[in-house]
Amino acid sequence: MSLKAARSAGTREAILTAAERLFAEHGVSAVSNRQISEAAGQGNNAAVGYHFGAKTELIRAVVRRHAEPIDALRQRMLARTGASREVRDWVACLVRPGAQHLAELGGPTWYARFAAQLMTDPVLRELMIDEAFGPSLAHTLDGLNRCLPDLPPPVRLQRGDMARHLMVHALAERERALADGATVGHADWGTYADGLVDALSGLWLAPVTIAP
Repeated sequence: MSLKAARSAGTREAILTAAERLFAEHGVSAVSNRQISEAAGQGNNAAVGYHFGAKTELIRAVVRRHAEPIDALRQRMLARTGASREVRDWVACLVRPGAQHLAELGGPTWYARFAAQLMTDPVLRELMIDEAFGPSLAHTLDGLNRCLPDLPPPVRLQRGDMARHLMVHALAERERALADGATVGHADWGTYADGLVDALSGLWLAPVTIAP
């Protein structure tokens, strides 16, 4: 790699890190390209546009930066899970890759809060899903659905929404608590993931009220 290419790659990484942090702390809509450039140590306020174009492409790049290693972790889990018929095994494949990725990043992290910002925005949510929903996630959901053949479709959809909200926002809340130096109930991401897997497994396996 040439010196120019190395500098360009370093600038891109600095911009991605700054953007992720600012988006997580202040919200996507509240952060300008100028603020990102300044936080990334770039004297040129047009640096974000030069390297990424539109703001949505910058957001997409931040998502992709994390989605790829999370997907790799999930693929390894799926290889171990095989054709399991246990709901908990498939729920673990949903939860643990993201939590493990955050643990491997060390502290502080911002991605969980950034992801929560995107998932509450009607437009950016589609971008997030487009980048993060790959074959490994589809395989995981197929495996989970095979374990719940008697769950009525409306209940399945409702619980899927509940599970997604809990998973996204629980990780974001723990990340926020760590960033604030607040007391957290679990010492590490792995233990926290255990509790989240427990809760989500219970959600999927809860009895269904039959309407009169």
